[in-house]
Amino acid sequence: MSGITTANRPPEPDFSVITAGELIAYREAENRFRASSAMRAVTGEPDPGAAIDWQEVALPGRDLPVRVYRPASAAGGETAASTGLPLVVHVHGGGFVGTAVQCDWANSRLAAELPALVVSVEHRLVAPDSPLGNAADDGWDVLRQVVHRADQWGVDPARTAVFGESCGALISALTALRAREAGLELRAQVLVNPATDVTETMYDYPSMAEYAYSPTRALPQLRLIQRLAVPPGADARAWSPLYADDLSALAPALVVVPTHDALADHGRRYAERLRAAGTPVRLSEYPGAKHAFLAMPGVEPQAEAARAEILAFLRAALAK
Repeated sequence: MSGITTANRPPEPDFSVITAGELIAYREAENRFRASSAMRAVTGEPDPGAAIDWQEVALPGRDLPVRVYRPASAAGGETAASTGLPLVVHVHGGGFVGTAVQCDWANSRLAAELPALVVSVEHRLVAPDSPLGNAADDGWDVLRQVVHRADQWGVDPARTAVFGESCGALISALTALRAREAGLELRAQVLVNPATDVTETMYDYPSMAEYAYSPTRALPQLRLIQRLAVPPGADARAWSPLYADDLSALAPALVVVPTHDALADHGRRYAERLRAAGTPVRLSEYPGAKHAFLAMPGVEPQAEAARAEILAFLRAALAK
């Protein structure tokens, strides 16, 4: 979203030399802006058919905020425990910056139109003291907690999907892998403009060269994310779904790729690997769309078509 010019938005820093203190100050200011009413012209208005609130999920060693979207009817007269809604666990994009609020437009419509309970994870953002593993744990732990307490949340644990965007799609892909290993059956995974490789080969793709600095300055941000994502000496393949040893028997995937995106080939390559492993996958490309387009319906005309495709995919996958 850094390519949008909007009054009162904090200026983009030099990501190549940013200090830890400057990063924290920038992301706090940027996230306030993304959650502001002024930004709704870009990120879109929530669906009035959904009720939205913040809750905290008690996890091992921490309480984590989640943004919860329910069909308005389920939040009103009915008790939550009686609804038996399908569950969609969503993870917003951004890596070192971002908030679930920026995804209200799409998530509220999923909640209202599927209908479903959508739980969007306000995961720990990558920082010098918070590697990608923390965010990955947040995505997995929220999914596991909600599924294990399905009655309290009013969901049907047999109808569960994960959904992520950009770095959030990386976390969702890792969550799908962990779910398989734990025997937790998912019905679907939706990965929108996913980052799937944080190893040294992260930049070795034609789309990365073509769209490194246009339409947004993607490369400096991706280099910062990579520096922060994996502690020195750790194996980056552990956090790169593209390099997972086994991609078989995973939840059917919808991989959404905007073509004018440095990460476009990450999504294409991951879809190829899923298909080769026998996991059902649909690769859907949106010509001319830019990174994070789904979160920018006010300026990205293809956001509505992608939202409709995701809704249809999840409706079929989560049917009783």
